[in-house]
Amino acid sequence: MSDTTELYQSLILDHSRSPRNHGAPAVVDRVADGRNPMCGDQLRVWVALDGDDRVSEVRFAGKGCAISQASASLMTVAVKGKTRDEAEAMFARFHDLVTGKPVGDGAKDALGKLVVFGGVSRFPARVKCASLGWHAMRAALNAKPAAAAPAVSTE
Repeated sequence: MSDTTELYQSLILDHSRSPRNHGAPAVVDRVADGRNPMCGDQLRVWVALDGDDRVSEVRFAGKGCAISQASASLMTVAVKGKTRDEAEAMFARFHDLVTGKPVGDGAKDALGKLVVFGGVSRFPARVKCASLGWHAMRAALNAKPAAAAPAVSTE
C-alpha cells in the first residue's frame, strides 16, 4: 500500500469517526444545505464572517458516507480563519483536485492534507461525496446573512 493511500485511509477514518467542527453553532450567521441525490448524503454548513470578511466560525452537520463526512470535517479546519476570498480560492483548488484538473505544486501546498483526495477523481460517483461540504460552504459564504438566531440542527 502506498503512503498516499495509507494517509488517505487514515484521514478518512479519523475525520469520519471524529469529525471536527461538527454540530450546530450557538448563533447562525450564514447557512446552506447540500444534498447528493445520487447517494442520499446531506449536509448543512454554517459560516460566520467577522467584520474583516474572515471566516470566524464554520461548522457542519448531516448524514452521509465516510468520504463526505471526512471531507466536510477537513474543509472546516482548512477554511476557518481564512478570508472569504481565500476560502473561495481553496474551494476552487479542491474542486480542481477532485475533478482531475491539473493542480500546480503551489495549489497542492496550499491544500495541505487535502491533497489525499486527489485520487477521488478516478471515481466520478465519489467526487460528489468529497465536494458536497465544499459546495455547501461556498453557498453559505454567498448567502445573505441570517438574523442572529439559534441554529437548527439537522440531526
